[in-house]
Amino acid sequence: MDVAIELKNICRSFKNHFWQNKKQVLKDVSLKIYKGEIFGFLGPNGAGKTTTIKIITGLIRPDSGSIKIFEHPANALEVKKRIGFLPESPYFYEHLTGYEFLKISALLSNQKNYKSGILGLLEKVGLKHAVRLQLRKYSRGMLQRIGIAQALVAEPELLILDEPLTGLDPIGRKEIKDIILEQKAKGNTVFFSSHILPDAEAVCDRIGIIIEGQIIKVGELNKLLKKGLKTDEITLEDWFVKQIKRNE
Repeated sequence: MDVAIELKNICRSFKNHFWQNKKQVLKDVSLKIYKGEIFGFLGPNGAGKTTTIKIITGLIRPDSGSIKIFEHPANALEVKKRIGFLPESPYFYEHLTGYEFLKISALLSNQKNYKSGILGLLEKVGLKHAVRLQLRKYSRGMLQRIGIAQALVAEPELLILDEPLTGLDPIGRKEIKDIILEQKAKGNTVFFSSHILPDAEAVCDRIGIIIEGQIIKVGELNKLLKKGLKTDEITLEDWFVKQIKRNE
């Protein structure tokens, strides 16, 4: 199978204060995400999900290891053109309207015939009514929706989403999951992080589980989870506590 993202032996450490020793956040992380699949990157808060995504997108560099996207170096310009990205905590220029924000995003992505595409995206993410509304008047869920629309504006082959369902109500979560599935139907690749198991169960072909900076499992979710653990409330923290208790 063709590989969309390949991480080999990625390590990364941070120092919070200059007098402290470095803390290793990622420990020899290796992953392959294949073209056309939806891959869920799961782990409790602080496990290293966002750091991994920042390394994939080039926002930070690893201390060691290598990253390839579509078999090219991750920092290649041609690669960047093929990626759509939603960070965990995106920043928005609050005085822009939803339409203006997406227009700027489209122009930065060299999209010339953007008008109809932007209106279609706003309708797709449920913000058709907020075309002319300033972002400072958007709710948290609306900001998450406009962020996802921004990630889609250049029609990317690879969609990277960091906690994309945060702040959304149940209807919004369903709509965004449908968008993710639609990307797969188009032959695109989706890589997204989450700490909620049912979110991944609903859409993912495969998942990778990261704990304390190490990949501990990769595979199909239904093969990794045991019966009795699939509820609407369970998180990865719950799952690992149960595993520990079962092994005591």
